[in-house]
Amino acid sequence: VQLQASGGGLVQAGGSLRLSCAASGRTFSNYALGWFRQAPGQEREFVAAIRWSGDSTYYADSVKGRFIISRDNAKNTAWLQMNSLLPEDTAVYYCAATYFSAGAWYAAYWGQGTLVTVSS
Repeated sequence: VQLQASGGGLVQAGGSLRLSCAASGRTFSNYALGWFRQAPGQEREFVAAIRWSGDSTYYADSVKGRFIISRDNAKNTAWLQMNSLLPEDTAVYYCAATYFSAGAWYAAYWGQGTLVTVSS
């Protein structure tokens, strides 16, 4: 089981980045695909998720209206389009096979992280 994240980098505030998450090794039809992030000195937090069907998306309040998650099951790939980036979006972003339980999102499988740095 592998989840390969890519697309991070350095961007100025107000700019955009697109992260990719390529899944391989098994199908993830039992899970949503999602993104979490971890800023320095902070706990990892949920960012966004999309159901296998692609018809339901979920976002943290902090990114709602700025980030868009999408997926292509034929390619086993999900993307996170990040617009209007803020310095507080700076973090390592992790893709994951995710599920929702007891009011929160959790990761069943983690990918490696990709660093996003937003300069002011």
